[in-house]
Amino acid sequence: MLSSNTVLKPNTNLQPPFYYSTSSSQQQHHDSSSNPQQSHFHLPRKYRQILLISSKNTTPMAHQTPPLAVPAIPNPSIKLLFVEMGVGYDQHGQDVTKAAMRACRDAITSNSVPAFRAGSIPGVSFEEMKLQIKLGVPQPLQDSLDVEKVKSVFPYGEIMHFEVVDGGLICSSGVHVEEMGDKTDECYIVNAAVYVGY
Repeated sequence: MLSSNTVLKPNTNLQPPFYYSTSSSQQQHHDSSSNPQQSHFHLPRKYRQILLISSKNTTPMAHQTPPLAVPAIPNPSIKLLFVEMGVGYDQHGQDVTKAAMRACRDAITSNSVPAFRAGSIPGVSFEEMKLQIKLGVPQPLQDSLDVEKVKSVFPYGEIMHFEVVDGGLICSSGVHVEEMGDKTDECYIVNAAVYVGY
């Protein structure tokens, strides 16, 4: 479940400045400017608003200040060195968290980062490695994603931002194997981009 206050998620269906919180069972629509009855349309990805979601405050009152939008990943909060990309699958059991963890492992396991330990970056130590994580997850599965489990994949680096956007895929694996935990024949696919810097 999306329990972390650092989870970022775009609203891909509503015209800005509308937002919604995924931590609420009933989506709350907020308009920080004018008429809340504006017509909705599908917003192009580059114009999507990203909202820092707080699971502790899902029902804004009239006197409260609307949540602040934050930059999409990658953003200037780190000095970016390189980007690792991966894909993960859960073919049996329909567990999107497993697919996301495999995507992150796929992104990081074929790379070595000696620069932080070898002192190749003047004035920067290993402890100053910073990460930004961006996952493409099928929209119907995003509420069941366990963000803390996904974060546990990363052995090094401080995770500065964690963003979940519409992406990945739900497709048929071609077979329904009950003894492997299958509830359906669906396969879940997640994409990951890991931004590494300091």
